[in-house]
Amino acid sequence: MTGLQKDTSRFIYKATGLIILLFLVSQPLWAHVIVGELEKMSKTDAAILYLKLGYTHILPLGFDHILFVLSLFLLSPKLKPVLWQATAFTVAHCITLGLTMYHIITPSPKIVEPIIALSIMYVALENIFSPRLKTSRIGIVFLFGLVHGMGFANALGHLGLPKNTYLSSLVMFNVGVELGQLTVILAAFFLFGKWFGEKAYYRSRVVIPLSILISAIAAYWTVQRIFF
Repeated sequence: MTGLQKDTSRFIYKATGLIILLFLVSQPLWAHVIVGELEKMSKTDAAILYLKLGYTHILPLGFDHILFVLSLFLLSPKLKPVLWQATAFTVAHCITLGLTMYHIITPSPKIVEPIIALSIMYVALENIFSPRLKTSRIGIVFLFGLVHGMGFANALGHLGLPKNTYLSSLVMFNVGVELGQLTVILAAFFLFGKWFGEKAYYRSRVVIPLSILISAIAAYWTVQRIFF
């Protein structure tokens, strides 16, 4: 084993440890803070607040969404493919986030949350069994994005939206979510995609181990969200 391969192995061990740590630490963070006295805020203050809330819903609170975005990145660790996938995901979740917040659709969290966990497991398993990125993933990611948007709406529903800045606060929350997802993508690219993505051992030493870990966590979430 070469020195670089040893460094890669050490990185995988550290990344695995970090994912497990984030998983354990994030467990008590699923309850979202209810924001009070929203109507008294100025439009600017409300915009800034909901931008921050959208961002923190991904980092650090949205560990499930972090793993979904990371799973999208792993199979083809280049910015262009993952940005195409992220765009499809963004368009989709914007649609259902808006429809849900305006009460045009009323999805049950008991259905939405397990499907979100299953979407993470599906993408992680596809990383394991598919040697290359398929064009069909764009459509799959779009469909999963529709479900994730309902999950975002559930979180935002707990936070509440001020009536006098309802639309602008909704938009800024969504912008914060996108910035959080972009942060995850860029972090993954500069942490390992840029350095190891073109290596012959990238798939066996990075993609498969991390995808197995992510799929195991997602399977646990699926059971937890269905039965508990």
